[in-house]
Amino acid sequence: MTVARFIAVFFALLAATLPAKSQSPAGAPALVTLLSCPLGCGLLEGNTMFSNLLARKGENLSIAAQETPGFIYNIREMADSKHWKRSIFGTDDWLIQLAPQGGKPAIKEFLPDPVPIRFKLLHGDAYWPQGKFFVTTNPNIKTLADAKGKRISLGLRGQSNWGTAPRLLLEIGYGITPKNSDIRHMTPSQITQQLIDGATDVIVTGFGTEPSGKRNLIPGPLRQLEASGRKIYYLAADEAAIQRVNKALGLTWIMIKVPAGTLPQQDKDMNVGASRGYKAAHADLPDDVAYRWVMLTHKYMEEMGKVDGLFGLLSSELMVDGLTEENTHPGAIRAFRELGIWDRRLKSTPVTYSAS
Repeated sequence: MTVARFIAVFFALLAATLPAKSQSPAGAPALVTLLSCPLGCGLLEGNTMFSNLLARKGENLSIAAQETPGFIYNIREMADSKHWKRSIFGTDDWLIQLAPQGGKPAIKEFLPDPVPIRFKLLHGDAYWPQGKFFVTTNPNIKTLADAKGKRISLGLRGQSNWGTAPRLLLEIGYGITPKNSDIRHMTPSQITQQLIDGATDVIVTGFGTEPSGKRNLIPGPLRQLEASGRKIYYLAADEAAIQRVNKALGLTWIMIKVPAGTLPQQDKDMNVGASRGYKAAHADLPDDVAYRWVMLTHKYMEEMGKVDGLFGLLSSELMVDGLTEENTHPGAIRAFRELGIWDRRLKSTPVTYSAS
C-alpha cells in the first residue's frame, strides 16, 4: 500500500467514527485530499495539524494532507479528472492564470503542456513576495538590473515562487536569461548557503505576509542568511518590471509596501511585487464540501494561528482577497455570504482570467 493510499484509508476510517454531535455545517462526513507542497515548506505541516484539529473537534470534514513536489506539480496533477470531485490544492493566483498557456516558449521549461481548466478559488491564504525580490551580499550590486552577467541562484523549477516566478521576472522584466547570466536552480537552503560561502552573487529569498502587512512570516532560508552575520542587501523588482510580466502573461501580480524593519537588516521601506496564495479546487468539487472547507477554516483560523505561522497570516480580509463571482467556487461564495464578509473582497485587486 502506498503512503498516499494509507493516508486516505486512515482518514476514511477516521471520518466514519466521528462523534455524532458536530458543530460544523450539516452534511454527511466527507474526506478531501489536500495537495500541499514538499515536506518542510510549512503548508504540509500546517495542513496536517488542521486535519488533526478537525478530528479532535468532531467535525464532519476530514483532510488527507499529501506531500507534493510543489505548486507547479499541483496544477499539472489537477488536470487529472480523478481529483476533481475529491481534492483541494494549494496554488498561486498566477499559476491558475498561466496554466492554459502551458507549452508556450516562455514557460515550456516549467509547464510543458497546457492545463486548459479554469479552477475555482476557495480562499486566499497568503501574499507571497518571494520570486519578486532578491538579496545579495555585494554592495556593488544595487538593483536587479545589475545582476545581469552575474551568478544568480534560484529555487527548483518545480517551485512556483522560488524557481519559476523569478525566472519569468528576470527574463521578461529585465532581459536576464541563462544565455547572458549564470543561473542555477537548487533548493532554497542550498542557494542560501551558496551566498553565505561566496559561491554565488544574487539569490532569491522570500517571506509571507497579508493585506495589512502587520503579520509576516520569515522563512528558514532568510533566517539562515541572517544567522551567518553577512550584510544583506535587498534587490526589489521595480513596478515597471512587474507590470511587464503581468502584461506579457496575463497575470495579476500586485505591488505592496514592506516597511523598514520587517525583514532582517532591512533599513528602508521597499515596494515589492507579490503573488497571492490560495486554496483552490475544480468546479466539480461538491458545493457542500467547498462550503464546509471555508466555514471550518474561518472558524478555526485564530486557534490554528497560535500553533502554525501560515495559519497565523489568515484573516477575513485575506480569505476573500482577489475573489470574484467568476473565479470563486459557488460553495465558498455561499460560506462567505453567510459569514458576512463577501463584500470585503471589493477592496482588493481581483484575480482575472485572460482570454489566452
